[in-house]
Amino acid sequence: MCPRSQPPRNLRFVGPAGLEGSCGRVSAGCLQAALRGCPPAWHRGAQLGGEETPKMLTRKIKLWDINAHITCRLCNGYLIDATTVTECLHTFCRSCLVKYLEENNTCPTCRIVIHQSHPLQYIGHDRTMQDIVYKLVPGLQEAEMKKQREFYHKLGMEVPGDIKGETCSAKQHLDSHRNGETKTDENSNKETSEEKQEEDNDYHRSDEQVSICLECNSSKLRGLKRKWIRCSAQATVLHLKKFIAKKLNLSSFNELDILCNEEILGKDHTLKFVVVTRWRFKKAPLLLHYRPKMDLLMVKVTIQ
Repeated sequence: MCPRSQPPRNLRFVGPAGLEGSCGRVSAGCLQAALRGCPPAWHRGAQLGGEETPKMLTRKIKLWDINAHITCRLCNGYLIDATTVTECLHTFCRSCLVKYLEENNTCPTCRIVIHQSHPLQYIGHDRTMQDIVYKLVPGLQEAEMKKQREFYHKLGMEVPGDIKGETCSAKQHLDSHRNGETKTDENSNKETSEEKQEEDNDYHRSDEQVSICLECNSSKLRGLKRKWIRCSAQATVLHLKKFIAKKLNLSSFNELDILCNEEILGKDHTLKFVVVTRWRFKKAPLLLHYRPKMDLLMVKVTIQ
């Protein structure tokens, strides 16, 4: 079998999602441009210049050619609930990364120190990357939603609302393609507006709910009159900070720290993530404490 030769400069690669690139590897910019339905920047420049684009040879990219960009280095599987390290921008499955950071504080790929004591505060959900993975890998999203439903049923727990919604939308999308159904723009826009109105009126009540107790552990702040709240598991620590700041008439929510088990929580952590990682074997409600933000002071030690 002959070794693969270098492709000519004008060879264009077309991937499973309409991706185009001038080399064998598809860049992140090309992936994101494909999701937005527009050609990459280099291709737009050729069109805007007014010059006639020469005829190009095309071929399809195999999925394994871009597997390195959409797989988790820890489990070697496709990214699920993609989570990115803010320090170096490497991405992994959330469950894989959280388990790894329980005993380590460095990035699994480049070994850069994420944070000496609280690395979990410096990771965040990467929705764009997860959308790219689901778009490129056929059937991955439906299979993952099915596994999650089976997991909750096995434990005798109710399936969270967000999983139900994603499953139904994915199933409808598959059925429409299998039956060859096409909808006019007018009907699709009408249905979209109706669904959006229903979602706006729902206020996340169909989501999985979390019971919380907010306690103040500082004499500089007063306690809440109603410290028991129940909200969506998709709410973040930042939402809680804004809620407390509004109730206490604080000038800025950035003046607050929220803690669980005496550990400061990152603002991008969802309440579901906090429950799973820090309140897993404890009974409801989730006990959180708030206090004024403490600045780290540099202490100079002089040796005499």
